[in-house]
Amino acid sequence: MVKKTKKYFSHGKDHVITVILKGLFWLAPIAAITIIVIWVYEKINQLTGNMFELFGFEPEKYPFLWTIVGVFIMGAFAYIIGVFAETKLVDIVQKVYSKIPGYATIKELINIFNTSKSGEKKVLVVLIRGFSKDDYNVGLMYSTKESIIKDHYTVVLSMTPIPNGGYMFEVHKDKIKVIEEATFDSNLQYLLSMGVKSLADIVKTEPKNIEDFKTLSQFLEENNKEA
Repeated sequence: MVKKTKKYFSHGKDHVITVILKGLFWLAPIAAITIIVIWVYEKINQLTGNMFELFGFEPEKYPFLWTIVGVFIMGAFAYIIGVFAETKLVDIVQKVYSKIPGYATIKELINIFNTSKSGEKKVLVVLIRGFSKDDYNVGLMYSTKESIIKDHYTVVLSMTPIPNGGYMFEVHKDKIKVIEEATFDSNLQYLLSMGVKSLADIVKTEPKNIEDFKTLSQFLEENNKEA
């Protein structure tokens, strides 16, 4: 009975976290645009004599309290948005925001960090040949869509310790090895550690021979069969 209760509670907690994350990723690009709008509004408010002070609203006097309230409201609101994101009404809101310049770009950038993506947009951690035949580099595939070159796919090699830069390569699918145990998050930890932490330690697995990693061709073939 106790085990069943714990299992049910764990499942319920995982569901709530999943929905909250879904809400956050849907909300992020809209929030970014909204922040910009609010910033412009605040500048206008300053020019018009700080209208908020007339109503006695001064959150800067209680920063810790307002931070707690803000986190609670954000979590509750993100959960509601997560539920809302599963309905068709979300398409209407997205169409409205898509008219705002920059929304599509921000949304695409946010989606890069959404590791729950699947199908052609699933983020893969991969290995490609380095400067010699015995060297390999760890990279990311943000999409499993075929490149402009037939049978080639885009692999990004990120910089360290600042992973928001890097180099893009078009690599033949048979020359790409997939690290199935790794995720976008574990690769980010690896980059930030500058190699101090082994990727094997981060994903909690034993080092393997290069022949034991699946090629992208094998990975795609197996996943297409499962689909």
